[in-house]
Amino acid sequence: MRNHTAITTFILLGLSDDPQLQIISFIFLLIAYMLSVTGNLTIILLILVDSHLKTAMYFFLQNFSFLEISFTSACIPRFLYSLSTGDRTITYSACLSQIYFEYVLAVTEFFLLTIMSYDRYVAICKPLHYVTIMNRRVCQTLVFCCWMMTLLLMLPLFILLLGLEFCDSNAIDHFLCDANPLMKISCSDTWLVEQILVVCSVLIFIMTLVCVVLSYIYIVRTILRFPSAQQKKKAFSTCSSHMIVLSISYGSCIFVYIKPSAKDDTAMNKGITLLNTSISPMLNPFIYTLRNKQVIQAFNDLIKKLYSSQ
Repeated sequence: MRNHTAITTFILLGLSDDPQLQIISFIFLLIAYMLSVTGNLTIILLILVDSHLKTAMYFFLQNFSFLEISFTSACIPRFLYSLSTGDRTITYSACLSQIYFEYVLAVTEFFLLTIMSYDRYVAICKPLHYVTIMNRRVCQTLVFCCWMMTLLLMLPLFILLLGLEFCDSNAIDHFLCDANPLMKISCSDTWLVEQILVVCSVLIFIMTLVCVVLSYIYIVRTILRFPSAQQKKKAFSTCSSHMIVLSISYGSCIFVYIKPSAKDDTAMNKGITLLNTSISPMLNPFIYTLRNKQVIQAFNDLIKKLYSSQ
């Protein structure tokens, strides 16, 4: 039998040991986090109070904003604490909890983006039946299914992660807890966990991507049949924001989870993870609002109401 002391805390090595770079990172991430939370909370509030934003499209956008706030809050505040105090330690339970929420929220976002693609398909390809097909009960059921599918897919992986042993090193070469760097320092056999992680990642990626591509193939075919250029422009504009967010989400995940060489490229993984956890949640509210006249109008109306009430 092998003698070893069970590790109960880990050390997150972060992005860099350079003090100046750490200060710059802290300021940038703090601003990005505040903008992300503020922007997404604003979208949630506008959809709650404005009667013109009670459609399926904005119901899904509201849920997406909630996921963005939750996802960035599961990752960034702990790193900000580490940068501000110099305390890089994290307990075993806190590390696994961060991995769990990080994966569940990220995968749920992918499923929700897929449903939002279907919503755009129904709105453009079957506009006369849109209200009937995408009624509130159907929308709530679809969102519920997103969460249930994610929890069922992530449960086996999380159970296997709980069984890992750590006896040689407790230094995680990342700024947050993640499954890949955690497995690298484990003294257990991680082959099964690695295979399940790869299979789940590929299945989720391909399954959602196929649904998104099929939706947009039908959308483009329908738009091209519109008689006037004005109708085509209006139809494309309703999908443009969603397509930008899809491009960012799928593009970044190709490098982290699908591309084989990226698995061993720690610097690239850190950069892409930073993009996913801080920059994307910050940009998405602006992508959706700046290109959406209804949301801008709702924001202006809310400001006028607040100003007139004073």
